[in-house]
Parts: sequence; structure tokens; C-alpha cells
Amino acid sequence: MLRRLLALAMLTLPIAAENWPQWRGAELSGRSRETGLPLKWSETQNITWKLPLPMWSGSTPAIWGELIFLNVAEDENNLSFWCVNRNGPKVLWKRSMGGGNYKARKQNMSSPSPVTDGKNVWSVTGTGILKGFDFSGNEIWSRDIQKDYGKFGLNHGYASSPLLYEDSLYVQVLHGMHTSDPSYLLRIDKKTGKTLWRVERPSPAIRESPDSYTTPALAQVGNRKELVITGGDVITGHDLATGKELWRGAGFNLQNNPAYRIIASPLVLGDIVVAPTRVRPMIAYRAGGSGDITQSRRLWSTNNGPDVPTPVSDGKLLWTVNDRGIYYCLDFLTGKEIWGPERIRGGTYSASPLLADGKIYVTSEDGVTTVIKASEKFEVLAENVIDDYTLSSIAVSDGQLFLRTAKALYCIGPRRK
Repeated sequence: MLRRLLALAMLTLPIAAENWPQWRGAELSGRSRETGLPLKWSETQNITWKLPLPMWSGSTPAIWGELIFLNVAEDENNLSFWCVNRNGPKVLWKRSMGGGNYKARKQNMSSPSPVTDGKNVWSVTGTGILKGFDFSGNEIWSRDIQKDYGKFGLNHGYASSPLLYEDSLYVQVLHGMHTSDPSYLLRIDKKTGKTLWRVERPSPAIRESPDSYTTPALAQVGNRKELVITGGDVITGHDLATGKELWRGAGFNLQNNPAYRIIASPLVLGDIVVAPTRVRPMIAYRAGGSGDITQSRRLWSTNNGPDVPTPVSDGKLLWTVNDRGIYYCLDFLTGKEIWGPERIRGGTYSASPLLADGKIYVTSEDGVTTVIKASEKFEVLAENVIDDYTLSSIAVSDGQLFLRTAKALYCIGPRRK
């Protein structure tokens, strides 16, 4: 009884302010524990500040304390990395990430999101330039992944963000449309920039289907963590120390469709992995095991998955929105449909939803952020419009939302004291 009372008391305590250190936040799941977040805003209401930007990007900001880090396309050729003081805002420093920017369908070569550990920050471009900086803007090291391992062969340009865990960056290059080179994974020492391991990742996929724009994830299996990778018509689990493939699940592209590239990243909570593909099917697996786990550790599947936005979950329910703005709510453990389809306003969706404060926020390419209640009943709480092209997902820090559009970075709501 005492334990239960203590647990309930903990639930009533205010949540401390969070940083947003990498793609999908501190929990790598698109979920924030913060409360009291803004519900409504517009171009003229509840905007704390607005920082002009030179060009659109699919990259999400990384935020640590007073600092915001941004991958930026300066123009049709040049790429750079910005450090912004959120008090102002003020651009503290800019560093060149090289040239070679180009448009590839919706995205340009600034799409990968940066990562930080609170002392240093790392950024990779779609051209394969990977650099580390300290918070003063001093370059720690620099790599050119394409120079080291060959040209990227994705149909629409490289866009995967690095995963930061402990002392290493984990980088995937899954491609095949415009190359016969193998797909591979890298573990890179965050302090030195040296490759600790490189392993090839074969797949049966053909033509464009090997191309994956996803970001690596981590699964907790017993007392160890495993690297989870989706793309090339399969999901694989890898040993962090060596990169060795431990297990593999298939069943994503039964017709061997040559255009089954994957954009939405895997969602992992504990040892359960929800792996989207090109809408159908989205499959849930229990990570772990060895060898072929296609049948042995498969939990459920649905044909109502997303194409571009990565789903979110609180561990009980799972919410997914596709690129046409159609929402579904599923039971996270069984895949049972709770509600849906429900269409939200805004046209096309590329940004991934954010789960926070009992709400789900997702922004359309037209700049419409729909806020729905995170519950077993579909309920729209607000529709907020900033009329500008938007590909980036919302980030959270200190009670504020950060929304990146083509023309500006918006800080929404007052900062938590």
C-alpha cells in the first residue's frame, strides 16, 4: 500500500524541464514528459519569438539548456550548422558544413537532425559530411562518409539522423536505387570521429526498396540494449559492441514491390518495436531472440500504418497519422483498432507527431498543427495555423514548443520558470 501511495504522489509532482537532445527527443520516441504546454497559437498569438531562416528543412532542432542547434540550408549550394541562444533569440555561431546542397523531391541536404550530449554536438548532412563541435563552436573532428565508403545511392537523397548513445554515434546508410554498393551501419567514436566498426547489412530488396530514410533506434532486451534498424524490406537487431546482426524479421513487402522505400522510423518502447513500412503492413515485434524472428516474435500487424510520419505511443495506446492526415488509434500491445480512420485538417503530412501533456501535436506541410486528445476517444482540441511550408517535427523544452517552418523557427509559449 505504501508503495502505491508513493507512486501516486510521484505522478502529481511537477515534471522537471527537459532537453530535446536528438531526433524524437530524450526518450527517442517522440514523447515528452513535460506538462502545461501551449494548446493554442497563431502568427500573432502566443509566439514568444521568431527566428528567420534562409530555407526549408526537414531537420528537427536539438535543444540543450539555453542552446538550440539547427542544420541549415543557406541557399541552393551551401549547408551550415547554427547554434542559437534561446534568450533573444540570437545566433551565437555558424559553421560551414560544405557545399553540394540540392533539392530531392521535398527535402534538401539539411534534413538529418543534430544530436547533443550536453557538452558537444554532432551534425550530419545529406551529402555525408559529419562533424562534431563543442558548445563554443570549435570543431572537434570532421568526416566525409561518402569519401570514406562510397557515394550514397538513395533515390531521394540521404536523410537519416545519427543515433547518439553513450560514447558513440550510430549511423545507417541503407541504399540501393542508384548503387550496387552494399548497405551498411557505422559505429563512430563521438570523441575522435574514428570508426569503431562497420558492418554490411544485406537485404533481399530490389531497385528502390533498399532505400531507407529512417533513423536507428534502441531496444531494451533484458539487461542489454540492441540497435534496431528498419529498411530493405526487413527489420534487424544488432549488437552495440560489434554491430553483429542478432536477429531479423521479414514480411514487410510480400509482393516484392520494387518501390517499397521506408521513411517512417521504428518506434521502440522497451523491447517492443513497431516498424512502419510503406503504409502496409506496419508490424510489431518483440526484440531479442536470434536468427529469423518473422513468426516467433511477431506480435501483430496492421494495414493502417503511416508512410512518412513516425507513430507515437504511451505504452498503452499507439497513435499513427499518415501523409493524408488520417489518424488511427491502436492498442499498443495487441494492435487492436481503438478508433479510426479520422481525418484531420491540413492536407499533406510529413512531420511526425509529438506526444506530450496528454495531447498529440502534428503539423501539416501547410503549417496547420492539429492537437488531439491522447485518449481512447478521438477529440480535436485545437487547430493552429502558421501559414508556411513545414516538414520538421515539433520539439519541446522548458514548457515551450519549437516549430520550424521554411522561413522561421518559432518558439511557442512562455518558458517554464
